[in-house]
Amino acid sequence: MENIETKQLRWEELDISNDFLFGKVMQNPELCKELLQRILPDLEIERIEYPELQKSINVDMDACSVRLDMYVKDDKEVVYDIEMQVSNTKELPKRSRYYQGMIDLQLIDKGQFYDELKRSYIIFICPFDLYGKGRHIYTFENICKEDSNISMGDETVKIFLNAKGTLDDINDELKAFLDYVAGKKPKDDYVEKLEEAVKEAKKNREWRHEYMTLLMRDRLNKKEGREEGEEMMAKLIMFLNEDGRLSDVVRVSQDKEYRQKLYKEYHIV
Repeated sequence: MENIETKQLRWEELDISNDFLFGKVMQNPELCKELLQRILPDLEIERIEYPELQKSINVDMDACSVRLDMYVKDDKEVVYDIEMQVSNTKELPKRSRYYQGMIDLQLIDKGQFYDELKRSYIIFICPFDLYGKGRHIYTFENICKEDSNISMGDETVKIFLNAKGTLDDINDELKAFLDYVAGKKPKDDYVEKLEEAVKEAKKNREWRHEYMTLLMRDRLNKKEGREEGEEMMAKLIMFLNEDGRLSDVVRVSQDKEYRQKLYKEYHIV
């Protein structure tokens, strides 16, 4: 338990930048709606609803499953996925692409026409600058490369927010929220409501138990994954030795694609 009870992971030390706590706080529709309005001030959102809380998507047993932090839609059937992302894993653009495809699969049923797909926004809130340009917000839509006045018209939008931005490129309301994510406490009514919601959430014993259970499960999965990987590698080396292919051992330890190829060749699962 001592490895879990660190400053970064202890329930008592969590703040709004923790994805689990963020998801719980955003179950308040008023707080979630106001956040969306601050991010997208040109939209008029009358109400939002939650098709599922922390929606999980896994359309195929061999596909990478997805657990969305906050999946909501508004009164116009526009879909929003809001993700709190603390670590810069260097793959957020590709992950946003994958999330978009998985969400679209949930939005259209067999026999429906493609034009029935609703407008969607995938939003990542980050305490780091993914693109290194100092912006607080990076918004991407599909635009024609030859003529930037032509939009593809697929109605998909991807937004990456940077709580450490330096440019004067957003409204004061969104800036106050991002400062709060970065650990500051600006004088703002909405931030004060969030702060109070965070305090109340951390009093919830059921949520605390759920958080600790998820944390322990994730650590166990990683441990089992390492052990399983070590066992598979040991089997592969044994088979290579039996076939007189010890010259491949160094390569399989360094080349993941080649290693996976040999796992299939020797039917190691």
